[in-house]
Amino acid sequence: MKSLVSYFSASGNTGALAAHLAKAADADLFRIEPVDPYTESDLRWTNPLARCNREKIGKKDVPISGRVDNWDEYEYVFIGFPVWYYGAPNIIETFVKSYDFAGKKVAFFATSGGSDVTKVAGRLGPMMKGEIIGSQLFQPDASVHTLKKWVESL
Repeated sequence: MKSLVSYFSASGNTGALAAHLAKAADADLFRIEPVDPYTESDLRWTNPLARCNREKIGKKDVPISGRVDNWDEYEYVFIGFPVWYYGAPNIIETFVKSYDFAGKKVAFFATSGGSDVTKVAGRLGPMMKGEIIGSQLFQPDASVHTLKKWVESL
């Protein structure tokens, strides 16, 4: 039973959480990165013309740099991201549409400044054939112990 922790991190918070989760789950780690990296101004959501807003409103796919090696070897796939507009950033949708999740067990994990993660499975689930086994919002500094308990509960 091989596991993968895949994640997109805009500011580093989700990346730190993903590293702890990979340790807790004894999983490989894959960073989901856009071909065109985000700048600070691209992520300034208070600006209606910022890239993050244009992508979300336009429902645009965000091209990803790199691919997961040995995808077929993974049984469990954790997908992490910061919550944007009560959901996953578009790059996560691109990631989900880029792979065959048939036969995989999928769990979402997220960080947020105030939004929750309750709508994510409903939005991303129809894009994949995998079995969604959980979704959880964490503080970026969640301990390996806390994350290990979550993984074991799945």
